[in-house]
Amino acid sequence: MKKISILGSTGSIGANTLDVIERNPDRFQVVALAACSNVEGIAEQARRFRPKLVSLFDTSKVDALRKQLKGLNIEVVAGQAGSIQAATLPEADMVVSGMVGCAGLVPTYSALKAGKALALANKETLVVAGKLMMQAAEEHGCPIIPVDSEHSAIFQALNGEKSERIKRIILTASGGPFRTFTSEQLDHVTREQALKHPNWDMGAKITIDSATMMNKGLEYIEAKWLFGLETQVDILVHAQSIIHSLIEFVDTSVMAQLGMPDMRVPISYALSYPDRIECDLPSLDLAQLGTLTFEAPDFQRFPCLQLAHDALDIAQTMPAVLNAANEIAVQAFLDELIPFKDIPEIIRMTLNNHKPTAVNDIEDVLEADRWAREETRKLVTVAH
Repeated sequence: MKKISILGSTGSIGANTLDVIERNPDRFQVVALAACSNVEGIAEQARRFRPKLVSLFDTSKVDALRKQLKGLNIEVVAGQAGSIQAATLPEADMVVSGMVGCAGLVPTYSALKAGKALALANKETLVVAGKLMMQAAEEHGCPIIPVDSEHSAIFQALNGEKSERIKRIILTASGGPFRTFTSEQLDHVTREQALKHPNWDMGAKITIDSATMMNKGLEYIEAKWLFGLETQVDILVHAQSIIHSLIEFVDTSVMAQLGMPDMRVPISYALSYPDRIECDLPSLDLAQLGTLTFEAPDFQRFPCLQLAHDALDIAQTMPAVLNAANEIAVQAFLDELIPFKDIPEIIRMTLNNHKPTAVNDIEDVLEADRWAREETRKLVTVAH
């Protein structure tokens, strides 16, 4: 029985993780749940799974949660300290990091420092603090098992192969809802259009990241940290999202992982690794699909890809600034304060205004994140 703590339990990753756990009650037990502010959602989850502890990041709503769970033997905690408690609970064998954005950084880092196996869906933690995260994992002997479908695919295709045998990683991208849009069409896209992903059902922030292709830029940085900074990583647009990523070895052999686009598959793999568990999902029918297509990414129409490459090339605090600027710009678009095409431009301006410094500890990352959010908000105000 593997005991699981879930950070971001009411989000897409958290809900899918709980679905996998509920289908395998003989294998997994939930011991902690952490969410941002969804009182009704986490209360329902707590009643169903009876964890030892639940945490709500929004301290103003914690009394409402305590009332909902009154009479149950469940500890209720709040704020970042509460998220850290959920991430470091002694009973937990594995922590699923599914919080969106930089909010998951400190709890996820704390989980590694507490020696927990990590199922990582929060790509931002490696983007903003990759060196610190990988150092903590090595120091405390913690496996990091990726949950993102692309990184899970790479992890599976590697299957223990030595890094010197890898020629390159090929990271697939759906291209998002605007894959075929011209630059002129992108001038007029709406919030509703951007929130309609053709293949995946995800939260609003990640869906917009897919529309700008910043999601792939962040995944590019994540792949570099997970599989080696010196490893070549190329992006390939594959609209059907059936091939989740590929690896080319030095002998030019290519290994790919294929499957229907359903996050329960990589979640199941992460939870059960190195084993595999049966999933009650439709099998992949290639004959019915008929055609799989591929194309090169367009860095001109989707400049967020280049911004991510440039941020990693400069390194230091630049990736943290990239991520924070993106979070603020995406929220500004969702709030209809700026048009879609302003997202990369505002990120670019924030990066240009930043003087990168070394990342020696988590405080360096948090300071860069704080600065970038403040700077980006100013730029949004001017643009608005």
